[in-house]
Amino acid sequence: MLETSEKLNTIAARVERELASVFERFDKAARCNTQRVLSAFSKNRVSDTHFNMATGYGYSDVGRDTLDRVFADIVGAEDAVFRINLVSGTHAIACALFAALNPGEKLLAAVGAPYDTLHGVIGISGDYPGSLAKYGIGYLQAGLGMNGLPDIGRVAELAREPDVGAVLIQRSRGYSGRRSLSVAQIGELIEVIRKANPAARIIVDNCYGEFVETSEPISVGADLIAGSLIKNPGGGLAPTGGYIAGRSDLVDAAAMRMTAPGIGRHCGCSLGNNRLLYQGLFMAPHTVAQALKTAAFCAGIMRELGFDVSPAPLDDRFDIVQSIDFVSPAPLLEFCKGIQAGAPVDSFAVPEPWDMPGYDCQVVMAAGAFVQGASIELSCDAPMRPPYTAYMQGGLTFESGRAGVLEAAARVLSARGEP
Repeated sequence: MLETSEKLNTIAARVERELASVFERFDKAARCNTQRVLSAFSKNRVSDTHFNMATGYGYSDVGRDTLDRVFADIVGAEDAVFRINLVSGTHAIACALFAALNPGEKLLAAVGAPYDTLHGVIGISGDYPGSLAKYGIGYLQAGLGMNGLPDIGRVAELAREPDVGAVLIQRSRGYSGRRSLSVAQIGELIEVIRKANPAARIIVDNCYGEFVETSEPISVGADLIAGSLIKNPGGGLAPTGGYIAGRSDLVDAAAMRMTAPGIGRHCGCSLGNNRLLYQGLFMAPHTVAQALKTAAFCAGIMRELGFDVSPAPLDDRFDIVQSIDFVSPAPLLEFCKGIQAGAPVDSFAVPEPWDMPGYDCQVVMAAGAFVQGASIELSCDAPMRPPYTAYMQGGLTFESGRAGVLEAAARVLSARGEP
């Protein structure tokens, strides 16, 4: 690792002073969300018997089934599956979409194109077997307004089309320049959709947003939310998995897609992972606050070095993602190398752009994580296309996240010949 220069140490001290009130806001949300988690654990009488190992079909996996109810209570849903059987956030969202749509209906994406890995699921990139398009499900997309926020009028217009059966709202920005959506903004969008099409099922891609605010999109009318356990709700301890929560009938239908029709949630043992899932969920509010602190600190440091950042250091945040526009590939790659070098695992590795499945251009990813691909741990990824924007997220502890950000900033400074 490079030594942090006196210049960076001075900048870091100033940034942390400026962020004191922001950090307190993150801590306050974590206290509220921790109370939600504790209440759900208590209500469902969680005990160490729920950590026992189940194998095979998993018919007797009481810990798994109780965890489903715990998570449903935390997010205010009728029902949930919180499972290692879901291999990623994309898998969870795909199950939710198939649960909410029937052949001949259309899916409306309400805030522009969904995240890249969902394009194959929908059938808008590639002729993939098993995509929604292969089942005769159409696709509509509402672009963003001039202000970068959802185009409410266009969403209402498209939602009124008679064949629209479901609407997808992506909470986080993905690889786009728009701001992530608050729960309140999602609620306003849902209200417009309900007026235009009361029968439409509304699914929220909730990735990166869990526990950032003190409520989740179910509270403002979403029918389903879905996400990954190796992001926010796994607290850095879940070894794999995803979740789907919301209306009971739709959760049941999604579980049939997760396993097989007629089997649904009743199979899929947890293979001794229940303790990690419970403990990770318990840790999640605190861990998310650490990631938010790391993101705000990164925004402050990189803005001081002359780069455009979003959100700005003092802005309200609705997910854990921090974007930095590097304009050219060289500083972007140096930043990613620094994030990798500052990681506890694989710090010796050098990230390089590659043709990653599910993306339409080369992507560079930096992640020295205890769990492969866990973006609640400090990580950074970027599509290699203008404006060469890096998307940084995670940080299990602010102290380690801070160190990684300073390592990345030092490498950017060094590459442009500054001390």
